[in-house]
Amino acid sequence: VVGLSVPALGTPERDTVRITLLDKFISANLLYLDALKQGVDKDPLYQQEVTRFSDAILAGRYRDLKLAGEMAVTEEQIQAAFKEKAAPDAELTDEMRLQVESSLHKEQRKARMAAEQRALRDDVEVKVYEDNLYAAGDAERTDSTPLAEVGAETLTWGQIKDRIIAAGKGATMADPLAMEDEARRAALEREIDLRIMVQKARADGLEADPLVQRRLTEYRKTRLINLHRERLVADMEPGDEVLKAYYEENRNRFVLPETRKVQMVVVETEAEAEDLKGKIESGDMTMYLAARDHSIAANAKQDLGEVGWVNQGEVVPALDEAIFTLGPGEVGGPVETPAGWHLVVVQDVKDAEYTDFDDEATRKLVRRRYLDERLNAYTVELRKNEFTVEVYEERMIQLAQREADMVKTLSEKAQQPGSVTEE
Repeated sequence: VVGLSVPALGTPERDTVRITLLDKFISANLLYLDALKQGVDKDPLYQQEVTRFSDAILAGRYRDLKLAGEMAVTEEQIQAAFKEKAAPDAELTDEMRLQVESSLHKEQRKARMAAEQRALRDDVEVKVYEDNLYAAGDAERTDSTPLAEVGAETLTWGQIKDRIIAAGKGATMADPLAMEDEARRAALEREIDLRIMVQKARADGLEADPLVQRRLTEYRKTRLINLHRERLVADMEPGDEVLKAYYEENRNRFVLPETRKVQMVVVETEAEAEDLKGKIESGDMTMYLAARDHSIAANAKQDLGEVGWVNQGEVVPALDEAIFTLGPGEVGGPVETPAGWHLVVVQDVKDAEYTDFDDEATRKLVRRRYLDERLNAYTVELRKNEFTVEVYEERMIQLAQREADMVKTLSEKAQQPGSVTEE
């Protein structure tokens, strides 16, 4: 899942990620069931996309199994190729042997694919309707207009026009001197070869191939979820007034306050702080040296007073005021807090963000959050009122414990001198 990091094995944080992932999968499956219930899978656009994907998978599988296939490389071929390319006194090591063998496999595969591609149409009758392909006739051409006949199958303009048009436009964009109709013809030839491979794949029973079935099943489900989500979001699209009201009601969730990167020295007395400030401002001492040698703050010798990024309102009021009125590089203080007397330097500043609804970045963020919230509420309703969800919590606990036990065992093995685990 994009944006979700996975903690190390055996850590408590990993359990939180497990729950988050499970929740995301449940939500996706609820949308899938809802899409089926609403008949989204009967949508012509969805059916067309599934058909295209199925054809591409079948053609690819046919290409891999029938056109390329498995090719053996003999020892004689390896020796000959090595002698041809290596230096006269070079030794054929195991690693070099693998490289030579891999290179020969690629060359053989490429040659065989080219030969099989040329022979692909030998037993298939192909007829192309040239006049129906020209760009000049696009405006009047109907979707049922035939472009080619491939065996008993007819390729129509409606089936592949997007790819034909894209090929022509892409060619002229890449090279203004390119012939658009020639690029269209080349795209049609690729479609014809694809249809032939799909026909032959079906004739060979590759539709039942486990890999084809697995990929097609995954695509059907994933695409249906995404299509349903897209349409739900389109129906939830807010107007400007609704979006602005949502922003104002939830302003604290959007606005990122100004933050400042701070370095600080803490001493026991105001006099000592004033003395150090004078030395720092005159250049006789740096903040780093003052923190290392004089600061009473914990870890000052290690972090040299670098506190990191501080949000406005996070520290005590007097210190907060000093930090957020300083200019970068200016020494502020002394400021008294229960911890002592503070000298402060602002090393860097990040301006406040998302403070203006009319800013494009702010509007995009607010819209995305609004739609996410609406969609989440929709899936919650599905879970409550439409579909039963049962979580096997005991199984998740068992799996987490099994992983923790494995990590514990590996850790113990790693303590043994010379262990493989340690290495």
